[in-house]
Amino acid sequence: MARNTTKKSAADRPRVGSYTTPGLADGAGPKVAEILQGRLNALNDLALTLKHVHWNVIGPHFIGVHEMIDPQVLEVRAMVDETAERIATLGSSPIGTPGAIVQNRSWDDYSLNRGTTDEHLGALDVVYAGLLQDHRATQEVTADLDAVTEDMLIGQIKALELFHWFIRAHLESVGGGLATDAATSETGAAKKAARSARKAS
Repeated sequence: MARNTTKKSAADRPRVGSYTTPGLADGAGPKVAEILQGRLNALNDLALTLKHVHWNVIGPHFIGVHEMIDPQVLEVRAMVDETAERIATLGSSPIGTPGAIVQNRSWDDYSLNRGTTDEHLGALDVVYAGLLQDHRATQEVTADLDAVTEDMLIGQIKALELFHWFIRAHLESVGGGLATDAATSETGAAKKAARSARKAS
């Protein structure tokens, strides 16, 4: 790691190119790239969070959850690369530094460290729900600006919804209810999921 010799990070110095992809309306490229930077931050954060869960999950269903998470990490990392390259294609500079995530995110760090499979799955339900809501909102905004970016986001949403289903399948009752129902925070969802698992055992 380079030693900190300056007060400004790369996140403070976004670079916008003098071009964008042909066929886009004037100003659309930089606008879409700026919107995508938020998605890049969120996906980078998700990849790190999933790996954190992979390392910290414990309990009776450890191996199933531990091994379920790694393919999601790989897919999300591919989405990170795809999003960053789209930003570059639009003529802007993708910022992938940790500082950019921390400085520009609208969410807190993941709440759990070492925890049971039920606790982590409950928390991840909230994580995925929030990220998917933001991804869909971004997709709607880009629909009028750039069909290629919208198509990329739709593909990402499809995969992320599948991963969310994998998480929720562990939390779902036979009747279709979720152990995390009405939870609004990661810690709240983790407690509800753990409580539900205890009742079921």
